[in-house]
Amino acid sequence: MKEILIHNFTVKRGSFTLNPLSLTIEKGEIFAILGRTGSGKTVLLEAIGGMFPGNGGSVLYDGVDVMDIPPFNRRLGFVYQDHGLFPHMKVYDNIVYGLKMHGFSKDEQGRRAGALMEMLSITHIRNQYPGTLSGGESQRTALARALALKPEILLLDEPFSALDPATRQQLYLELKKIHERFQCTIIFVTHDFTEARMLAHRVGILLDGQLKAVVLADRLMDGHYSDEVEQFLGRNQRI
Repeated sequence: MKEILIHNFTVKRGSFTLNPLSLTIEKGEIFAILGRTGSGKTVLLEAIGGMFPGNGGSVLYDGVDVMDIPPFNRRLGFVYQDHGLFPHMKVYDNIVYGLKMHGFSKDEQGRRAGALMEMLSITHIRNQYPGTLSGGESQRTALARALALKPEILLLDEPFSALDPATRQQLYLELKKIHERFQCTIIFVTHDFTEARMLAHRVGILLDGQLKAVVLADRLMDGHYSDEVEQFLGRNQRI
């Protein structure tokens, strides 16, 4: 597992600016990035994953700049909001894709994929194409693919937003099982207060490109914040 240290990091993407922020995410932590649409949550998540260089500051994994670590060596799993499955590949082939790229044997590919499909209850859809899957099945397949390489860091972009309430509750439980089994650091983006409180250890509130607060998840609705954050949380502004 890796500690993630973000120091005075800033980035510009088009007309959007993620203002300089500093944050430490502990090894094995589940951390939620909470904010409105357009607040920069996905930009921050991608920056943590080293998807692009910043315009200032740094993102360090155990003291090493993420941009200095070759992508294949980052021990990173990423699940996008739209799942990002390859439509021309069956579920099984999607799951083992990264393993193939890393040169794992077919036996090891089968062993890991089989265990993940069983854990996520998707063995029965192994020969289906993504276009035939439900939202929950697609999300489970994307999770299995991200977990196949046994990542130390798992990044999730609004992983539950498009799911019905029953499926969402099931996947909450499965995410907790994933964390317990893989002992990885999990960082997820959400706009849902309840989701953040239920799943995370800590929550970072990001509004308009600025990290406004970092708080223990179970104290999210108990803290004292700026008027802007109070309004976002739907509470009466302090007098």
